[in-house]
Parts: sequence; structure tokens; C-alpha cells
Amino acid sequence: MVQLQQPLLFFLFFLILHLYATGVISANFTIVNKCNYTVWPASTLSGSGFVLKPGETSTITIPAKWDGFVWGRTLCTTDSTTGGFSCITGDCGTGKVKCEGRGSPPATLAKFRLNGPNNQDFYDISILDGYNIPMEVVPSTGKCNNTSCPVDLNTGCPTKLKVTQNGTVVACKSSCWGNCNETSADVNVKIFKTACPQAYILTNDVKTFSCSHTDYQVVFCPASGNVRLENTLISFTLKKEIKYFKNQFN
Repeated sequence: MVQLQQPLLFFLFFLILHLYATGVISANFTIVNKCNYTVWPASTLSGSGFVLKPGETSTITIPAKWDGFVWGRTLCTTDSTTGGFSCITGDCGTGKVKCEGRGSPPATLAKFRLNGPNNQDFYDISILDGYNIPMEVVPSTGKCNNTSCPVDLNTGCPTKLKVTQNGTVVACKSSCWGNCNETSADVNVKIFKTACPQAYILTNDVKTFSCSHTDYQVVFCPASGNVRLENTLISFTLKKEIKYFKNQFN
């Protein structure tokens, strides 16, 4: 009986290796909310979307070959008359908690391409089209790099780029809307680049990381709340740039 089982075990072992090598096995994304406010995570995976209160986590299964985004929506409400659901930031326009397609900018994005060239996963944090909340991507294997924008960029957002709700800045628009490079970027973009050096901000300065066959955590407010922007910008030169920028745009 044991001899009959051994070939089966070998078959299953090599089958699993084959599935990993060919990118057939799906990935688990654990979404973690470390913010001190509620976040409604969403993704470009059809029918995704749910609520996470502070301190809560939830795991979603992502197809083996997937190219898409994960982001967080904030300040979401359901209209008591129409029943329509909407969010001040990151809204996906479905009128429901579940999303179809991308959310509206400005919103911080975690971008993924699973099982791409050479069966590698590729991922980055993008604020190319604006920012709403801090985010981090953490591969489950210790052999791959985390990437994040852990800073609260809303605190230093110029007046003309602010998205406000009841007097509070809840998001910051991009001043170049996904079309900036090193030469065309204004001071605002350079400030964000200094505050979040791992994030994808400039079109010609892609900050993409890679890993092979693993699960991921997507963390909102990874620094246990919000790291204020002004606490990260300490160089004298950068402070002069901030002052110049505010004089130009505020």
C-alpha cells in the first residue's frame, strides 16, 4: 500500500512545482488597515470592494496572472434616500461598495503585475496621479523588498491641489497628472519624491520591485497612523523649495 502511495506523492509534488513554475497558482493579498479611520479597500478585480475599520484585516484571492491596482477609498457614505454608495476619495463610480474598474484620482495606488516576464511578480506604489492615504506593499517572503509611501502628504499639499472635506485636506492632486519627468516636474512633485523616494512619481523614474510566486500584504497607514510630511523634509534646501512653491501656488 505504501509503495502505491509513493508514486502519487511524487506526482503531486512535481505537479505543484509545475503549477508554481507556470504561474497557475493564485496569490493571497492580505489587506491591513492601520489607519485610525475606516478605509474601503478596492481593486480592479471585478466585483471587489469591502470595508475595513481601524485595526481590521481581510484576505482576498487574486488570479494567477493579474495586472491591476489596489487602493483605499475614504469618507464613504450611503445616501439614505437613493441607497447610492459614494466616497470622497478613490470612488469607483458604481454607486455600490463593490467596484468595477479603477477609482477616481487622486488616490494612492498599489500596482501589481503577477506572473509577468520570467514568471516574476512586479509591484510598486504609485502617486503619479495623486495621493489620498499612506500605503505599503509587503511580500510574504523575506527575500523580496517592501515598497511604500508611508508619509501623510496631505499635510503639505499646496492650496490649489487640495481636496478638502469640511475644512480637512483628504487628498492631494498631482500637479502634472501622470505626465511629469525630471525636467518638467515642479517643486511639488520634487517634494513628494523626497518624502516618498520608493514611490512611482515621475514617468521616467519607475520604482518597480519584483518577486517570485508569493503572497502580499497591502497596508494602509503602515507607520501606525500618519507620519506628517513636515517631519520628513528637514533639509534647508528643501525647506526653501517648499517656501518658493507655496508662494507660487497658494
